[in-house]
Amino acid sequence: MKNSLIAALLMLLAGMLHAQQGGKAYISGFVSDAVSEAPVDLVTIYIKGTNTATETAANGRYRLEVPVNQDAVILFSRIGYKEAEYRLTPLPPNTNRQVDVSLAPVDTGVEVIVRESRIQESGMIREDVSQLRLLPSTTGNLESVLPHIALGTSSGSGGELTSQYNVRGGNYDENLVYVNDFEIYRPQLIRAGQQEGLTFPNLDLINSLSFSSGGFEARYGDKMSSVLDVKYKRPEELRGSISAGFLGGSAHIEGSFKPGRSDYKRLRYLLGARYKTTRYLLGTLDVKGEYVPNFSDIQAYITYDISRDWQLGYLGNLNSSVYKFAPTERSTAFGLVNFALQLFSVFEGQEVDDFTTTMNGLSLTYLPERSRNPFFLKFLASRFQSNENERFDIIGRYSLRQIESNLGSDNFGEVLAELGNGTQHQYVRNFLDIRLYNAEVKGGLEIQQDYKNPEKTGTHFLQWSVKYQNESIEDRINEWERLDSAGYSLPYDTNFVQLFYVLKTRNELFSNRFSGFFQDTYTVRRDDRGEMRLSLGMRASYWDLNGELLLSPRAQLLYKPLRGKSDVSWRLAAGMYYQPPFYREMRGFDGSVNTDLRAQKSAHFVGGMTYDFYFGKRNPTKFKFISEVYYKKLWDMVSYEIENVRIRYSGLNDASGYIAGIDMRLNGEFVPGAESWFNLSFLRARESIAGVEHLRREVGQAEAVPVKDVPRPTDQFMTLSVFFQDYLPKNENFKMNLNFTMGSGLPFGLQGNNRIYRNTYRFDAYHRVDIGFAFLMWDAEWRERRPNHPLRFSRNTWLSLEVFNLMQVQNQAGNTWIKTIFEQQYAIPNYLTSRRINLRMRVDF
Repeated sequence: MKNSLIAALLMLLAGMLHAQQGGKAYISGFVSDAVSEAPVDLVTIYIKGTNTATETAANGRYRLEVPVNQDAVILFSRIGYKEAEYRLTPLPPNTNRQVDVSLAPVDTGVEVIVRESRIQESGMIREDVSQLRLLPSTTGNLESVLPHIALGTSSGSGGELTSQYNVRGGNYDENLVYVNDFEIYRPQLIRAGQQEGLTFPNLDLINSLSFSSGGFEARYGDKMSSVLDVKYKRPEELRGSISAGFLGGSAHIEGSFKPGRSDYKRLRYLLGARYKTTRYLLGTLDVKGEYVPNFSDIQAYITYDISRDWQLGYLGNLNSSVYKFAPTERSTAFGLVNFALQLFSVFEGQEVDDFTTTMNGLSLTYLPERSRNPFFLKFLASRFQSNENERFDIIGRYSLRQIESNLGSDNFGEVLAELGNGTQHQYVRNFLDIRLYNAEVKGGLEIQQDYKNPEKTGTHFLQWSVKYQNESIEDRINEWERLDSAGYSLPYDTNFVQLFYVLKTRNELFSNRFSGFFQDTYTVRRDDRGEMRLSLGMRASYWDLNGELLLSPRAQLLYKPLRGKSDVSWRLAAGMYYQPPFYREMRGFDGSVNTDLRAQKSAHFVGGMTYDFYFGKRNPTKFKFISEVYYKKLWDMVSYEIENVRIRYSGLNDASGYIAGIDMRLNGEFVPGAESWFNLSFLRARESIAGVEHLRREVGQAEAVPVKDVPRPTDQFMTLSVFFQDYLPKNENFKMNLNFTMGSGLPFGLQGNNRIYRNTYRFDAYHRVDIGFAFLMWDAEWRERRPNHPLRFSRNTWLSLEVFNLMQVQNQAGNTWIKTIFEQQYAIPNYLTSRRINLRMRVDF
């Protein structure tokens, strides 16, 4: 018995040793151009002195099996680039090390950079957008893709018609957007998703994007929710694209020049133009009429290398959004199975909206080629202007009816009774002119830390910035609404005919803002322990209009152990995030402007982890799981209400509250060569308004009971977003893109009484499926096999068939309120778009 036990133990030990010895080790990473930062494909990666090799894919990514517990020299080689070398230290079995390489073109003086990356920089999520260009989208904007790839992000109340997004219980005004270090602004008067045009980031011009859902570094500005940091391409060769479909089209061209006798390319350019029309899509709405939406923009990004150390850059954009609408009639059915209602309306008049924005920015970058410590300076100056006009003059005559809903009745579907009728006359003449001027200087210095232990390395990366902004705002508001119910104007008066709502103001604001930051990012690596990155920073801002000085300390800690089979990194972040008011927050419901309004304030606490793993036996593919938990304490908040996508603020620091939740994301190649994303989030967002006793009336209770807090307008308990890609098993040229979104209902309250009984009701849950089928009609690799193909002039050509709202779900964007002479209110749902089919073609040169 004893001998057999010993033999069994020896066999078990031998099996464990064999399994340990049989484990594999890998290196993987991303290869990019050191100048343009674009991914480089067809790079040969091989182990020196062996036949073990692989190549980078079109997105610049690779994976190579390496010897276990052995030193090795890894070479990166491609025609037109300088060769890179990486010395691999021994890796234990069942481990993966990420090695990112920036290859320098042979005609530049830039050096090759090899980074042994174990931590995702700054806790930001970074994505390559090449696969996102084929995603079925009703807006054509980058922001509509964010809920599928970014943590805690949802499209909010506007649904598929809007590019606005909410992040972790915040509203759209709390999000920062940067393009090549320039802060991007947007129009302010948009009140419905139908009016939204093209946002600034152009997918055809983007090289990469980074996104943080909270707890971001001090180098990013003064907003409370998120940061979207977009980097445009730095082209090396002549390329272009053309895309067209039922919802619009786009075109772009890019290239570079080597002027005169220059020994390297000095001039690089990116030019893009887009056109969008949603007329075909808006035809499915309940309100029928003549929709004439026309949205277009032109963009340019040009850089010129004055020398190897100095670079001049220009970023320009002209954006025009014109929305014309002449409604004719509306028929909306709603209610219960045993109490069905219908709102029928006829209209006369029209709506004309015109939003024109321009942005021009100049940058001058100093990056010395020969410097003991990496150092840079960047000077930025920009001008943003927005001219916005709203013109409404629409009369609607409505009838609210009860409909027979009994299937067995002879009168099924007919009108049983008229509950109310009346007239609604809406008149709007609003004009807003915004001009912003910015000047900023920023810099960075990397200092190597010397240690006696050769296995330990460390660096300090110091960054700083000083920024000045001048603001000029002119606003003219003239809007009123007349309600007539059963021949009586509301509110009813025996002596005068009164208007239900009147707002007439004229405001002018001229102010100056000053801001800056200092940040130190310390990174230390030890071969026997792993890597740690600690970022400490402080932001400061001052606005001469309210005289408020703000100091915002922020900290991020990232740690990734070296040992162990699990490829896990950990993140902690905390800080103060203050948002000085802009014009919209200052303007109250009555149109008055509160120039003493203080900044909204929040404290962020974030903890998370990232787990990289491989799945599959024959051809294992890499997956990434990200999860974060967070808590945000809010005070000095400005309460607001949301109507469709329009945010109306109270103009007072009258609210406080908190937001807590958890976000999870899984992405990877469920099908080899086609990456997919799954996002799941849960949150709780609560607030209370100073001086207001909030009440809630439960079902079946006669009296309302007081409550401590109420849901914020963005309190969406659960959201699930999926972007899944697949292709035919024997034909990878035929792809399927599935876009699935689901979210619990957002809260809303009674019109005119949304302070005491605040946000006591909820919309129905939002769920929608969009699907696209893309067929690769031509690829440049086929030229030898098909020399006479009619599309041989292009690099690749895709034809896509897209089905929006595949399940024909009626999602709700808001309510139209109908009031009777007896002060009864009915919330008539405003439904979003129905099913539509889109055909799209994209040609890349």
